[in-house]
Amino acid sequence: MTAAKHTPRVLIVTPEVTYLPDRMGSLSQYLTAKAGGLADVSAALIHALFEQGADVHVALPDYRSIFSDRLAPFLRKEQRMIRTIMPDDRLHLAQDRAFFYLNRVYSAYGRENTKLSLAFQREVINNIVPRVRPDLIHCNDWMTGLIPAMSRRMEIPCLFTIHNIHTVKSTLAEIEDRGIDAAYFWENLFYENMAFEYEETRESNPVDFLVSGVFAAHFVNTVSQTFLEEIVAGRHGFVENHLRQELTNKYNAGCAVGILNAPDPAFNPSQDRHLTFPYGPEDHPAKKRKNKLALQNRLGLVADKKAPMFFWPSRLDPIQKGCQLLADIFYNVISEFWEDGLQVVFVANGDYQSVFRDIVHFHGIQNRVAACDFSEELEHQAYGAADFVLMPSLFEPCGLPQMIGSLYGALPIVHDTGGLHDTVRHLDPDSDSGNGFVFETYDSGGLYWAIRQAMGFFRLPASTRKKQISRIMNQATETFTHGVNARQYIELYEKMLRRPLLV
Repeated sequence: MTAAKHTPRVLIVTPEVTYLPDRMGSLSQYLTAKAGGLADVSAALIHALFEQGADVHVALPDYRSIFSDRLAPFLRKEQRMIRTIMPDDRLHLAQDRAFFYLNRVYSAYGRENTKLSLAFQREVINNIVPRVRPDLIHCNDWMTGLIPAMSRRMEIPCLFTIHNIHTVKSTLAEIEDRGIDAAYFWENLFYENMAFEYEETRESNPVDFLVSGVFAAHFVNTVSQTFLEEIVAGRHGFVENHLRQELTNKYNAGCAVGILNAPDPAFNPSQDRHLTFPYGPEDHPAKKRKNKLALQNRLGLVADKKAPMFFWPSRLDPIQKGCQLLADIFYNVISEFWEDGLQVVFVANGDYQSVFRDIVHFHGIQNRVAACDFSEELEHQAYGAADFVLMPSLFEPCGLPQMIGSLYGALPIVHDTGGLHDTVRHLDPDSDSGNGFVFETYDSGGLYWAIRQAMGFFRLPASTRKKQISRIMNQATETFTHGVNARQYIELYEKMLRRPLLV
């Protein structure tokens, strides 16, 4: 008899089972280290792996209060998704009182988050890994940053995914006091200062959780290839030198890549329950005009189905999102295209919301501009009505609104950086290529140029616009999916295992 083939077993360790959209502004920023689409990506990856017959297990903290549906629906969606997908014997909940009574994924206090991380990792290292006996471990973000060191010591291939560059630090003494035998793998951790001997290091040389994950993992990925390359090139001063150096080492060794996230499947204009008039690539012109009129009436804007509508979907944060660039030219843009009827809709919280409201009130253009607090329903309706999406970010690790805009036929206007570079190409109707408008120089003049390019496209014959937007919507539907995303992770697993994941 021949021995049965062993199907590789993958353990996905994901500390977050939900996330808040960054366009919610202050509420999302309340989380010390939100990871954007981590939960959605994890759920989609798990689903794809199961559909293809992979032996996949998932480790999560046992957030009992959250799982018992005591949080708002938007905080429960991905949790329910994972629990629905995973059979009970494949879902491993890390047990600790620290998780049981939380009503959010992270504490409001930084040190508490360190304790939560250590409690989670203790259970994974001491109980879940020995029980599951995985052939590969996939860790996500700083809350799992010690596990790759254990994985390397045990010679288990480990992938470490960086969704967010936040980190915490703790000494070996504190780590061990929380029940983790760090002495077993201490040489595979990354310390604030050079570490030579265990005893000298234990009490006074902090371990960096995120950099340890990068340092010890066999392979690392970020959520866009260009953002990874920008970090390696030193283009982002907010990335600490230690993290940059370790990512550079992995990149130069051929052990670091970028894999884009994908939008929530709920962003589908043909099935969007929030749209008054759902539509697809073929019937989008008439339906989008009807959606535009419905949104204009709801927000008190001039009812004009032919008016070009620009939509701002990201939090109004001047550090990252570039809203100050728009503020600098805002009234000039409105004035230049006044006869075209140009309108702007903001569905986002953040520091600069009051700035735009002040401009609107000062110039009396309330019937051309609406600055609204974040609302999931309004967000979907704005995508369904808008012609263009504004994303002039200074940096963007991945970005989702530019992908969602392409799905809805609302063409993105973006700065050429990070995930925006990877997902948006400048539109050229003559060659049937591109899906948006890209500016390279990060200043208000660059953004103004891109807006003018967008308006030039808007003034083209309706037949030309329809052809291009239909093409863009179809291409986005094929490209910006969790199926494509999951396939890339599966290929990476197989590369690390040096054998097929499915046998």
